[in-house]
Amino acid sequence: MKRVGLRSEPITVGPSDAAAITHGTTCLAIRYADGVVIAGDRRATSGNWISHRTIEKVFPADRYSAVAIAGAAGPAIEMVRLFQLQLEHYEKVEGNHLSLEGKANQLSQMIRNHLPAAMSGMAVVPLFAGYDTKRGNGRLFQYDITGGRYEEHDYAATGSGSMHASTVAKLGFRPALSREEAVDLVIEALWQAADEDSATGGPDLIRKIFPVVATVTAQGYQRLDDEELETRSRDLIGRIESRRGGVS
Repeated sequence: MKRVGLRSEPITVGPSDAAAITHGTTCLAIRYADGVVIAGDRRATSGNWISHRTIEKVFPADRYSAVAIAGAAGPAIEMVRLFQLQLEHYEKVEGNHLSLEGKANQLSQMIRNHLPAAMSGMAVVPLFAGYDTKRGNGRLFQYDITGGRYEEHDYAATGSGSMHASTVAKLGFRPALSREEAVDLVIEALWQAADEDSATGGPDLIRKIFPVVATVTAQGYQRLDDEELETRSRDLIGRIESRRGGVS
């Protein structure tokens, strides 16, 4: 396998290399009445540099699930593509899609296999969310770098701004949120995370760059368009200005 290029060499990354690796944060997901909302900001950083302003951190895993990435961007995107391929392969071979539990376990195994690279500084910590077609509700899964899988009931976040995003989600969450309420909540959570964490980008009204926000319901994965996100972002800014007496 090594002779034909199918066996990769161990990757070693030293402390001096860490700042050159592009990283992405922050992502979160919230359950609502019809399923889940999953979102991620668009900024990627390399040390103190903003290396990308429009990176994609939220992807459809298949029709009924989505994955959001945080950590080393290159390995994370590669992991997502392989995950998508494995789910598609299973569906074609078996004639049916894998259960949501099975998808979460499959991603857990992939993270565990990535552990040697993670210990070298290229950790990938995704967030997985989807609609369970058997139970008829949305479900959320968090991971650690060893592949440990943890189901969350209401909301989950990952990345360097996750503490701030989680706090906003915790304060704003209530059972059976509507789609509009859940979308507004994830946008505000990312806004507040960007206000406290330099590695998280907020909505950029000048460049027209907005978070990636998607819903996963019984109808499948659906990404929100930028027009709706701009309207909701401007509404959020208006509410914040109103609370602060006209100062954003």
